[in-house]
Formats: sequence, structure tokens, C-alpha cells
Amino acid sequence: QVQVVESGGGLVQPGGSLRLPCAASGPIHRISFMGWYRQAPEKQRDLVAASTKDGSLQYADSARGRSTIAGDNSDHAIFMQIDSLSPEDTAVYYCNADDQRTDGEVLSSWGQGNHVIVSS
Repeated sequence: QVQVVESGGGLVQPGGSLRLPCAASGPIHRISFMGWYRQAPEKQRDLVAASTKDGSLQYADSARGRSTIAGDNSDHAIFMQIDSLSPEDTAVYYCNADDQRTDGEVLSSWGQGNHVIVSS
């Protein structure tokens, strides 16, 4: 089972920035996708930003223009930075990694979640 380890999070003032690193480790075959999701209280978990195996980047509308996701899937590590934070960005942030086996099966692993609170 692939392990996903996250760091970062905590209390951030409005207008500030947040940097969230994430790394996958363990019996990895091929990481095909790594991304950051978030879940606000009483809401579903939504994608914030992601990097796919072909090098393409994905951003949610709420994050586009003020977020950056970077890293190298071959190194099994990414980081996401979000600028211009507002209280609406308060949520638990989760890192996800998809490991693609040689038979095509994809196993998805999640980190433990990092609490981010945007407040003055």
C-alpha cells in the first residue's frame, strides 16, 4: 500500500499564502496522478489542483489564478501553494496519489488530512 504523507496547514491570516507539500512512498509502480483536495465543514471533498502523468495541470475554478501546483511525479512528490487566502479557503486539505500497476489497475491512496484555518 502506497503511503501519502502531507505537511503544512495551520492558522493563516486572510490575504496570506499557504504551501502544502506531499510525498508518496512505499511499493510504488507508477504514480499517474497526484493532487490536493479539500473538504469544508458539511461539504463534499473537491479537487483544488492536480498534476497528471502526462505533465498536465488541473485547477479548480476557485483556485485558478492564485494557486500553483508543481513537482515531479517520478519523484513522487508535489507541493501546492495558494495565495490570497480568504476564510472561504478554510477546510481540511487532503493529498491524493494514484498508483498505476502494470496490469492497468489504479490504486488510490490518501493522506491523513491537514486542517487549514484562515482567520484573523
